[in-house]
Amino acid sequence: MTFDLLDTGTGDRTVLVLHGGAGPRGVAPVVDHFAPRARVLAPMHPGWSGTPRPDWCTGVDDLALAYLDLLDDADLADVAVVASSFGGWVAAELAVRDRGRRLGKLVLLDAIGPEIEGHPVRLPQPPPGAPGPDPADLAAMRAYAGDRLADPKLLRRLARVRNPALLIWGEDDTVVPPPFGKAYAAAFADARFEVIPGAGHMPALQAPGATFDLIDDFLA
Repeated sequence: MTFDLLDTGTGDRTVLVLHGGAGPRGVAPVVDHFAPRARVLAPMHPGWSGTPRPDWCTGVDDLALAYLDLLDDADLADVAVVASSFGGWVAAELAVRDRGRRLGKLVLLDAIGPEIEGHPVRLPQPPPGAPGPDPADLAAMRAYAGDRLADPKLLRRLARVRNPALLIWGEDDTVVPPPFGKAYAAAFADARFEVIPGAGHMPALQAPGATFDLIDDFLA
């Protein structure tokens, strides 16, 4: 699969940054944070911003396998993954399928993915007059994630993931509230769960200081 890829920064560490439904702008602070000291790979999921999506690319697993191929082809190891929202789902699927042991630590920011009883994913509703997500981007996300925006099998599969994981959640997230994140974190074999006061679904944008302090401490 071909996709748009931002390959920037330099350093001994490689960080794979995966965006959510808002597209690359939603993780721009993450890219900017790491680029001065690490190589940053930030793909755009096919279908976002008008980019082509192959007809056969219809699931989150297709994205995960494509990004694992990217890491394999570059012979990268101990790759830190920082992923937001829908990108967090892709990161979780990467970890489940990482037979080549390409990944290191995982950071999931208000990630969706598993089906958790009592906590359906609720897409954000912008205030009247405010710009919302691009309808074409939302259509691309549903092409991968389905109408339920969840995989009932994912939670069980995460128990086999041995990568250390940090799940960071905005206290005021209305898309997937903190109890969703706490259950998500509990499914990993080795995970921490942290809540950011005053942040919503995008803590790297809404509370960057507190968010990056947690991330830097975890990845150190």
